[in-house]
Amino acid sequence: MFVTHLESAIDGTRFDAGRVLTMHNGRPLWVRYDLAAVKKAVRPADFALRVNSLWRYRELLPLPKDIEPVTLGEGMSPILPCPRLGKELGLSRLFIKDEGQLPTGSFKSRGMAAAVSMAKHLGLTRLAVPTAGNAGGALAAYGARAGMEVFVFMPEDTPVINQLEAFLCGARVFLVNGLINDCGKIVREGIDKLGWFDMSTLKEPYRLEGKKTMGLEIAEQLGWRLPDVIFYPTGGGTGLIGMWKAFAEMTELGWLGSGEPSSVRSRLPKLVSCQSDGCAPIVRAFEKGERFAELFANAHTVASGLRVPAAVGDFMMLDAIRASGGWAIAGQEKSIVPWMRRAASLEGIAICPETAVCFDVLERLVREGRVGRDEEIIVFNTGAAQKYPEAVKLDLPRLDKNRAIDYDAIARRP
Repeated sequence: MFVTHLESAIDGTRFDAGRVLTMHNGRPLWVRYDLAAVKKAVRPADFALRVNSLWRYRELLPLPKDIEPVTLGEGMSPILPCPRLGKELGLSRLFIKDEGQLPTGSFKSRGMAAAVSMAKHLGLTRLAVPTAGNAGGALAAYGARAGMEVFVFMPEDTPVINQLEAFLCGARVFLVNGLINDCGKIVREGIDKLGWFDMSTLKEPYRLEGKKTMGLEIAEQLGWRLPDVIFYPTGGGTGLIGMWKAFAEMTELGWLGSGEPSSVRSRLPKLVSCQSDGCAPIVRAFEKGERFAELFANAHTVASGLRVPAAVGDFMMLDAIRASGGWAIAGQEKSIVPWMRRAASLEGIAICPETAVCFDVLERLVREGRVGRDEEIIVFNTGAAQKYPEAVKLDLPRLDKNRAIDYDAIARRP
């Protein structure tokens, strides 16, 4: 294992690795590695010879190499070119990284694979999580795989698919008449009463390390370089923070640009944090030039993963966005369903409501000239559209088999 210690993200306090840890002064911890030793142990070319899984990056993951991970076969998600959608937007190099193809149908598989593996390794047996949906389903699945007891607390309007997957995986599932922060309060107050470990976003240090593999994958898939701009839907922000951490580690390791001629200078991408105008605490803080975000009152959005009115890693997100030269921008709630259909009808990729917000933001930035038409752009699809049946209200035409079919009307149907 190459982990040297854990470190407070707010004040740099160091903690020994190998023991159960949560936050420090109410803020998250970083996992730190002996990168000099990692550099000696593995080269970028070595990964191509390994299994197609996030666990191929074991030197940069916290689980000791001699310990079997808890896995559901989470492989490398594809980067899919989007020529027709790009043409409509006036972009020549538009891609979607489709996390909906991971085992639990969303990017949450990454974080929970790492977090549950570490929880089992550290001897924990009872886990709890507040969730907007996908994280609860993923924890239930990986917890079942590990033989652990799982408690899941969801807002009562969480998509029914998420409720179902958590229930089917054996978790004890509870619906709460509030938002994810209200669920978080229940989990927090139950720690002493029921002895569970809180697996909330960034309240344990290892989900971040699993999400970090998104950044490692992009670099490997692009030949150890990075795109110009990354659009990422941001709720709790673990993925965005994790990718920026991966970019920093790869920079120190000298991996970026290793697959290109030495004359090609590696660049870090601009990060665009996308939120709905119905819940945009990070956007508000970014626009005000603040490092910490205020609670977003009356949060509402059909993109349930973005309905996070307060994030414990707010300053980590805002630091990364600003360091990258990127932006935090709110997309229009009313654009979500039209963008879900537009992207899927042009490219066959079933994007989630959260990613639909990204495309509304992307279209705006292209129009304003802040994103170049020849820039290489990756938009993250963080989950499969099929997990959000409530997001799209259908009113499909019906045909009567006993009457003559009007085929001209069928042809005119949009």
